[in-house]
Amino acid sequence: MELDFERCYRAVDSRDQRFDGWFFTGVTSTGIYCRPSCPAITPKRQNVRFFPSSAAAQQAGLRACRRCRPDASPGSPLWDVRADVVGRAMRMIADGVIDRGGVPGLAARLGYTERHLHRMLRAELGAGPLALARAQRAQTARILIETTGLGLAEIAFAAGFGSVRQFNDTVREVYGAPPSQLRSAAGRGILVGGAGTVTLRLAYRPPLHAAALLDFLARRTLPGVDKVHDGSYRRGLRLPHGTGEATLTPAAGHVAVTLRLTDLRDLAPAVARCRRLFDLDADPVAVDQTLAADPALAPAVAAGPGVRVPRAVDGFEMAVRAIATQQVSLASARTTLTHLLATVPTRVDQEALVTENGAARREPPDRHGWRRGGALRGFVTAEEVLGVADAGFRMPAGRRETIRAVARAVVDGRLDLEPGGDRAETVRQLTAVPGIGGWTAGHLAMRALGDPDVFLASDLAVRRGAVALSLPADPRTLDGYATRWRPWRSYAVIHLWRAA
Repeated sequence: MELDFERCYRAVDSRDQRFDGWFFTGVTSTGIYCRPSCPAITPKRQNVRFFPSSAAAQQAGLRACRRCRPDASPGSPLWDVRADVVGRAMRMIADGVIDRGGVPGLAARLGYTERHLHRMLRAELGAGPLALARAQRAQTARILIETTGLGLAEIAFAAGFGSVRQFNDTVREVYGAPPSQLRSAAGRGILVGGAGTVTLRLAYRPPLHAAALLDFLARRTLPGVDKVHDGSYRRGLRLPHGTGEATLTPAAGHVAVTLRLTDLRDLAPAVARCRRLFDLDADPVAVDQTLAADPALAPAVAAGPGVRVPRAVDGFEMAVRAIATQQVSLASARTTLTHLLATVPTRVDQEALVTENGAARREPPDRHGWRRGGALRGFVTAEEVLGVADAGFRMPAGRRETIRAVARAVVDGRLDLEPGGDRAETVRQLTAVPGIGGWTAGHLAMRALGDPDVFLASDLAVRRGAVALSLPADPRTLDGYATRWRPWRSYAVIHLWRAA
């Protein structure tokens, strides 16, 4: 990726936090790299280099600034927007695909050779897939060092390192200090939340319309899966190595997150999914500028700057929700899905960890797979849905068979509903399933696959919102009108839903 020196230097000189995550500033005289908004004195031009990724800065022999913590900056919005191989690869790496399957696993999922994948990533990000995964492991390790009381050897393997020596060398190289020194500097002991609990802050580019996010999610919560209470969103998670829960609380400048995990190897995937759910890597200024250029949308944008697209932590869950909502109200769909969840014989992957008087013990789930103490579980899996009898689906037979067809395709590996999947190919496969039309496929592309430029012209609430804003209500006419909102039509959909 080519970085314009003058533009980048102006952003650094003005400490513009909108550019955090877009690039990283390397200071050769001090041997550190920073985010553009770092409050330190602006370095001299001759001492500055710019990098498209933290991994590239690390490969140049620079360590992370301890003051601005560049590794904790928001991710580049490019990797959410782009549907090409590099964008897909970055989303998969964030979800821990390399830690679980190595570079061969990543290359196989993308359909490219390892060599060609390395060449593409190197050209765009200045670092190959292993270096990018290493940078993520280092950040995961720092979070665990500073927020948990785990032993350093446990942290090494939980963060994805192959050995304690590799862990020590990487942390020392990236942060300029050994792990023990980072823990001493943090000044924290065992976290009050107990074993398996991690707290952290997720950065975002302001503004963030937190009320719109929480209101949207509150209208769609399901018993035992998610809930909104006292300004926080809490939900159960199904993760690669076990289960977990996340509590997300929007605050000024960040979203506070408490994760309760049965296996700490799932920290990086859990963080990636929370960021995705709240659309925290978006560039709201760019979105709002485009939408506000239309006089019809300008008042809505001015009244609600920083509106995000609430996404998904589980693509299959979003598919079931979308199909169940076809031609019915949200309230009716929630009733149907609640019955389905109560019918499915849920199995918790691992027993929940509970701490009493500082000692961790295992708490088994009840016969339905629910945990005591109000704990939440993730949504049912495709395998579990295929085991549900007809009576478990309180919906027309056609809709029931559509859900089963999608579940079979997911189980067989023919359908990839995660953000790293090929968006165009996934939409093509979805529309080939009987019972899935343009609205359902578009809804999934927008919320499960993270496509920022989907417009649901036939959606009833979208058309009602259009009428409220004095826009055309006819789907075809409205769809043509919406081309002026590209490439952010998914955000326009949210504004129209709110207007309705």
